[in-house]
Amino acid sequence: MTQNELHVIFGTGALGKWTARELIRLGKPVRMVSHSGKADSRIPAGVEIVQGDAYDTKHNLEVTRGAAAVYQCAQPQYHEWAEKFPPMQKAILDAVSTNGAKFIVGDNLYMYGDTNGHAIGEDLPYQPHTKKGKVRAEMSTAVMEAHRAGKVRAAIGRASNFFGPDDIAVTSFAIRPALEGKSINLLGRTDQPHTFSYIADFGKLLATLGTREEALGQIWFTPSPAPITQIDLVKVMEDVLGHKVKFMAAGKMMLSMLGLFMPTLRESVEMLYEWDKPFIMDSSKAEKAFGWQGTSLKDAMRATIEWCRESK
Repeated sequence: MTQNELHVIFGTGALGKWTARELIRLGKPVRMVSHSGKADSRIPAGVEIVQGDAYDTKHNLEVTRGAAAVYQCAQPQYHEWAEKFPPMQKAILDAVSTNGAKFIVGDNLYMYGDTNGHAIGEDLPYQPHTKKGKVRAEMSTAVMEAHRAGKVRAAIGRASNFFGPDDIAVTSFAIRPALEGKSINLLGRTDQPHTFSYIADFGKLLATLGTREEALGQIWFTPSPAPITQIDLVKVMEDVLGHKVKFMAAGKMMLSMLGLFMPTLRESVEMLYEWDKPFIMDSSKAEKAFGWQGTSLKDAMRATIEWCRESK
């Protein structure tokens, strides 16, 4: 590995930013590809930003030419996954395969389906029973089949539901409102143990996979703290904020009603199984292989709340 190799990241959202930060820390030159081609204030200094259409294989060939590794951190709108996600990833994968770079994919746990409370490990068979779970299973299978066929050198990094600075999903509805004294929004049952990942750790994992040859050909889970209930997560938030936090939990009926007006919430209904039973991710494989633990929930919450304050 040389210190001047190019690393290309598709997507400038939270995962893309934290992957870039870790690569910069490792001394790697980074190019980020976004639909707008515009850099915001949270893009790490020194990163090259280029405009691109991730669905355009020809353009993807150009922006990834000469890259040592390419990171797939981009995604369509949540309610457009079934139609748009597979062709997006295929267009990136085809370009990376042609250019001979490593392909590192940021993924989630949807493809494992409802494990009825049993812990999820990297070797667990895919049993998707939701629309988005089937999409994720199809996409990840295509990546690993391409690796086994020798078309690309790939690895997949996965995280459980994540939060943290730059995140505009979980952080926006389940943490940020507390700063204004408003109720935060939780999902399903609040008394079930759930693994929460920290977005900075997820980005660190992807950068690790892209710079460690021995990681290729495998699936890796983001080092994450021990499972905790949503009620206990609220207590962590209260400890950091120094005041009580109000919350409300939305079930299937409420999400279905709100989903009539908000497509993202409508798509969340089928994922409630993650919150109604223990949802536990076992990240010991990556912890042992790479020698680092996930950020503690209190430290992660402290950094997240600080970012929320700064980005009002």
